[in-house]
Amino acid sequence: MNLNKVFLLGRLTRDPEVKTTPNGQMVCTFGLATNRVWKNQDKEKQEQTEFHNIVLWQRLAEIASQYLQKGSLVLIEGRLQTRSWEDQSGTKKYKTEIVAENIQMGPKQAGASQQASNPQKEDKKEEIPVIDEDEEEINVNDIPF
Repeated sequence: MNLNKVFLLGRLTRDPEVKTTPNGQMVCTFGLATNRVWKNQDKEKQEQTEFHNIVLWQRLAEIASQYLQKGSLVLIEGRLQTRSWEDQSGTKKYKTEIVAENIQMGPKQAGASQQASNPQKEDKKEEIPVIDEDEEEINVNDIPF
């Protein structure tokens, strides 16, 4: 049995870039940064950031391009895929990407700052919808912002 599954929770490093393939499929790409924090043997805090290339197709690409922007928090569920090609000088190049199969958007940042500035406002937890690429249609009322 084999398994190729990736879960990443991080922030976009750039705004989503959307293109359309010659056969009409929409594709969206962006960078995602994830952090790892730990303490070394001397109990000093250590931090390491990893950068990932994310690819979304069709309906997920459309949703990401509409609602995500640089700095947005997003949970990506997908699979690893490595592409290869030859550059102009004939050198073989490789790129490993995460092809998203589901995404879950984090809370809108403006809402978080509004709540912090108004402590009397009731603390309500909003349910954030999970978006699956197999889903036929997304109801705009299901999006939490």
